[in-house]
Amino acid sequence: MKYRELGISGAWVFEPAVFPDRRGVFVAPFQGPVFREALGFDLVVGQTNHSVSRLGVVRGVHFADVPPGQAKYVSCPSGRLLDVIVDVRVGSPTFGRWEAVELDDGSHSGSMRAVYLAEGLGHAFVALEESTVMAYLCSTPYNPAAEHGVSPLDPELGLPWPADLELILSDKDRDAPALAEAKEQGILPVYR
Repeated sequence: MKYRELGISGAWVFEPAVFPDRRGVFVAPFQGPVFREALGFDLVVGQTNHSVSRLGVVRGVHFADVPPGQAKYVSCPSGRLLDVIVDVRVGSPTFGRWEAVELDDGSHSGSMRAVYLAEGLGHAFVALEESTVMAYLCSTPYNPAAEHGVSPLDPELGLPWPADLELILSDKDRDAPALAEAKEQGILPVYR
């Protein structure tokens, strides 16, 4: 498995080998020893999540209160999506910056990439195909009282949503504050 850190501290891309044969494909998107080699610690999994999204669905930008926060290791076992990590940590040298990585089931890219984002980073994605599946390994269980979001349509963030898609958002994501408003409200994590 290959791996590399992105331009935002705490954000990584993992690229496992894909083994196709006449039956289909086998891949191990998460490999504990490789994760430990890259980041120097084990990923503790408190919950796993799966979402299935229609073409054009945007989920996020979501983040959790720190501490404890919620780190995520995400992959796309079916379909194709554009995954976006946003640095929402006040005081971070890359505050307000984002990184985007296309994830798919391996049929488009030949590799089933996965993305890790540390506690305090914001996460969003857009489905680029019908019935796109996102799989999440989360370091802590879902805690609705500690969950927050910023608008994925915030023009100041300028997230790279494809212009040719009709974007579909939940009411919660559509009504989320812009990054500057969230900072004023004091709901953003602090960079450590």
